[in-house]
Formats: sequence, C-alpha cells, structure tokens
Amino acid sequence: MENQYENRVAVVTGATGGIGFEVAKRLGKDNFTVILNGIDDNAGAEKVEELRKEGIRAEYYGFDVTNEDEVNGNFNRIGENYGRIDVLVNNAGGLGGRSRFEEMTTEFYRKVMALNLDSVFFTSRAAIPYLKKGENASIINYTSNAGWNAGGPGAGIYGTSKAGVHAITRALAKDLAEYGIRVNAVSPGTIDTPFHAQIKATKPEVFASWKDNIMLGRLGKPEEVASVVSFLASKDASFITAETIQVGGGQALGI
Repeated sequence: MENQYENRVAVVTGATGGIGFEVAKRLGKDNFTVILNGIDDNAGAEKVEELRKEGIRAEYYGFDVTNEDEVNGNFNRIGENYGRIDVLVNNAGGLGGRSRFEEMTTEFYRKVMALNLDSVFFTSRAAIPYLKKGENASIINYTSNAGWNAGGPGAGIYGTSKAGVHAITRALAKDLAEYGIRVNAVSPGTIDTPFHAQIKATKPEVFASWKDNIMLGRLGKPEEVASVVSFLASKDASFITAETIQVGGGQALGI
C-alpha cells in the first residue's frame, strides 16, 4: 500500500503559471507525480524544470483542453505511461474577454463555454477510466462567484459557464460515487496573480480598491487556493464530495 501511495499521479490543467502552477507545486510537495498541462510548450518545459529542481516528480503534456481529440489522446498517453490517475484538477479556464449579449457573437459564446465547461467535460470523461484505478481518486474543478451572481458587465457568459461547472461538479459526484471517486470544486475570489498584472500596472488605484469588497481586507494568494486543493485531494477529505469551497476571504458575501 505504501508503494501505491508513493506512485500517486495528479494531472493539473492550465498549470504553466498562476494558480495552476502553485497547485502543481503543492501537490508535488504532497508526494504526487504531477502532470502539468498547458498550450505554451516553452513555459511548460521551464515550469517542469523548476519543479524538478525542488525534487518534485513532474512532466509536461502540451494540449488544448477545448479540443476533444487532443484531450482523449493525451489522457490515454498519461494512462498508458502511469497506469492510473489519482487526482484531476481542472484548473484551465478564464474570462475569455467581455461582451454584452446584444453584441455577442456566437463564436465568442462558444469560445468561453468551451474554455470553462467543455474542457471540464472532456478531461473528466477521459480521466474516469484511470481514476477508477487510483487511490482516493478525485476530480477538483474551479467555479467562481460569477456562477452565482452572473458576473459583471460583459462577463455574463463567463458566469453562465461557471454555473455549468458548479452543476457538472455535483452531477459528476453523483455519477462517480459508486466507484469511490469524489468530485468537488473550489471557487477562488480575487487572487493576486500575473493575470492582473496589466491593471495593477496601468490602474493601480482600481487594483487597490478590489480589496474593499473582501471581508478580510486583502487579495488572496495562489498558495491559499493550492492549500485547499491539497486538502480536497487528500485522505483528510475522504468523506467530502459534491461540495464547492469558497476561497475568497468572504468576498462572496459582499460588504
């Protein structure tokens, strides 16, 4: 059993920067072999090297999580190489831009839905046969406050996609419970990552004001999301499924 524990495998999508990389690093320190996914192969190689220098077993698989064929092919490769997947972290996603519904193109609608919802479906479906072979196997998705409040101006379809992630998390949990596979989600609030670098540089007063809507009075750190993902992936969370944990310093309640 100890050998099985040593060989646990975690796949983290969108893991070449920001929260995803911190999640991969944390799971690596938790003794998982971590498979980083992304679409920037140079960044992927750099991040894997960074993790390996810290003694973490890491590998990079470059593929687009919105492309069904690429997802299926790469998850089959991972499954063949490692024989199992213990944790799938569906970190890839994003705002995709802003558009009000009246001007929204069908192309934009489909792009945002694919990035945030199709990706979760494709990767989860592809991983399930290998999760069945894992130990304390689980899927961890990312939703958002926008999934409840429908997002700000121009972010309505992002909110719609994240509401879908909330629902598919619970639906997958129901579907996979008989195999002992747990499915949960985290809902990060405003996290201080390079994602916000442009507005921090160009409109520092706007960036500084964001903390005013957070009960704890500050932005979150990527490591604080990673610690919750680490918990959900652990045996300490073995009786938790179909849940969404807010990681936002009370932001969801508003002040």
